[in-house]
Amino acid sequence: MSILLEVVTSARHYADIPTFLAATCVCLLTYLYLQRPRNLPPGPRGWPLLGNIPTLAKSAFLPATFMELSKQYGDVITIRVGGILIIVLSGYETIRAALVKRAEDFSSRRIPPAVADLRGDETTKRTAKGVLFAAYGPQWKHQRKFALMTLRDFGVGKRSLEGKVTEEANALVHEILSQNGQPFDLKIMMQNAVSNIICSIAFGARFEYGDPDFRRLIDLLNAVVEIEPSFMDRLGNILPVFRYLRLGKNSRQERQVNMFRALQEFCREQIEKHRQTFDPNDIRDFIDAFLLEQQRAPEEKARENFTDKELQEVLIDLFLAGTETTATTTRWALLYMMLNPDIQEKVHQEIDSVLGQSSPSYAQRNLLPYTTATLAEVQRIKAIVPLSIPHAASRDTTLNGYNIPQEATIFVNLWSVHMDPQLFPEPNTFQPERFLDQDGNFVKHEAVIPFGIGHRVCLGEQLAKMELFMLFVSLMQRFTFHLPEGAPEPSMLGKLGSSINVPFPFELCAVAR
Repeated sequence: MSILLEVVTSARHYADIPTFLAATCVCLLTYLYLQRPRNLPPGPRGWPLLGNIPTLAKSAFLPATFMELSKQYGDVITIRVGGILIIVLSGYETIRAALVKRAEDFSSRRIPPAVADLRGDETTKRTAKGVLFAAYGPQWKHQRKFALMTLRDFGVGKRSLEGKVTEEANALVHEILSQNGQPFDLKIMMQNAVSNIICSIAFGARFEYGDPDFRRLIDLLNAVVEIEPSFMDRLGNILPVFRYLRLGKNSRQERQVNMFRALQEFCREQIEKHRQTFDPNDIRDFIDAFLLEQQRAPEEKARENFTDKELQEVLIDLFLAGTETTATTTRWALLYMMLNPDIQEKVHQEIDSVLGQSSPSYAQRNLLPYTTATLAEVQRIKAIVPLSIPHAASRDTTLNGYNIPQEATIFVNLWSVHMDPQLFPEPNTFQPERFLDQDGNFVKHEAVIPFGIGHRVCLGEQLAKMELFMLFVSLMQRFTFHLPEGAPEPSMLGKLGSSINVPFPFELCAVAR
């Protein structure tokens, strides 16, 4: 410190204050430049301190902007958001090379500071509980394996779960019939149906839609997902000091914290209710299965992998990742049906000829190739999490000849794959036929990856596929969907919320068939 003071004092003898400050800034910027990792992927030139924030702030839809940048700089590019280094991967081959062929290097996660603050994680170490944001390693592998096995035990991927999905589909149809063909917003109804399916797995029972606990859960999920990060949150992700500045009790930041804390408390209440009625010989649901592991596991292992905090965060992950994604995909599907009545009519004809009014089964998707192709096209053209959940390198590594430092955040641009004209000609055109062969059979395309690929592929992929198919078919059996008379055509651009590509609010009319 004394040396620094001597330098400052000496400098004042030779220059005035403005000159000294300019020289100091030049030295600081030079130091920061020299500290940058070498051989990073190319990318657009940024501003001092701000990086590429001014450029990205102008973007109407970040995945599309990143795709355009990849045409100029390549499939691996560098973006700087303040002090955060971001590597953006585009193109199917590059994404597959990283997440599948080099999975051990590219399967980690680094939780954003604002999210870590919300969840109460160890922010200094930037680690997280649960599955969604946890770093790649033994604990994450253990939790994911347990979650997958438990979900399968309670019917995911099996016919035993179809009864629960059918029950929710019937409840949803009843709710829509009560609208009597008048305009309404389907959003909350869809969330109710999808959330209740997860409730039956996590809590062992569905809720009636008017149940106060259920309404509380839906309201909390919506609040956590929909509250946009505040300006202070965004600054906190760039300059950590701003994470500790609050804007008052009524600020958006404070409301978001309170909502997330309430969601955590809801899950804690459910865990405690299960503990009071727990019977190791009668495992009713996901919570019971976790509590059984708490008892069975050696004490040290239980303290590490099977804590109540871990269970709480896994439950939140299941609801956050499983509710909004499936509900929003179904809403996109119905929006495309309204805007493409000829395609809606073909779906109606196929369902009528194969099922009539019989309840659909997931196994029947092979008998409904056009309907299955329509859903595949919805998932292609509207990738529900177009930038995936950000990845991180497990260690310093390389990709396509460039250095990828461990501290970098990695965006995986699934949008760039689904909208690649080399893979999908006329990608902006809604065209289910692209997934049918010359005999009208459904043909899966390996580059349609709405759930991601590699080790971090969505935990609930099988559940989401079953829900989407059975809910969509059930709705198309019973209704014809169209825009309210005189209503303008809804925007098809979508908006990127926390990470989900959601349509702008719209109303529809459902006419009973």
